[in-house]
Amino acid sequence: MDRSKSIELLNRAVGDELAAVHQYMYFHFHLDDQGFGPLAALFKQTAIREMIHIEMLAERILFLKGDVEMVPAEPVERIQDAEQMLLKARQMEDQSAAAYNAFASECAAAADSVSKQLFESLVADEEVHYDNYDRQLDNIKRFGPSYLALQSFGGPSEITPAGGAPAAGA
Repeated sequence: MDRSKSIELLNRAVGDELAAVHQYMYFHFHLDDQGFGPLAALFKQTAIREMIHIEMLAERILFLKGDVEMVPAEPVERIQDAEQMLLKARQMEDQSAAAYNAFASECAAAADSVSKQLFESLVADEEVHYDNYDRQLDNIKRFGPSYLALQSFGGPSEITPAGGAPAAGA
């Protein structure tokens, strides 16, 4: 097994996931500020899931005796329109799923079935994220601006931390 190819692919995925975390948290902050709590929470929850992906990728890199490169693949795009945020997120998830499918094939060709399986599991998660964003875009198309207006009545966007005290700003 050629570990260097797997490590390279795993680190590329780390960069993609870091970019997603940064982008989605940027979206979360702005949507929360605009009063779109449920949509802001969706981006925050997805960012947390992407952090878990980074951890899984890093553990595999370290197992293969590589070093984790914590460099986002791209900078944050400063988008503040909710529909444009969803379009960007859907595009990111689609690109990640396609890349991870290709990475899984490359790992299989290099006789690294564990990395292959990791990429396959990431594809499944990215497809769920894509579907979540696609569903929100469909709702905006079906219901128009009224759908986004309803987002402001969705309740608090912050989860109460352990200990029961309300989150700062909640």
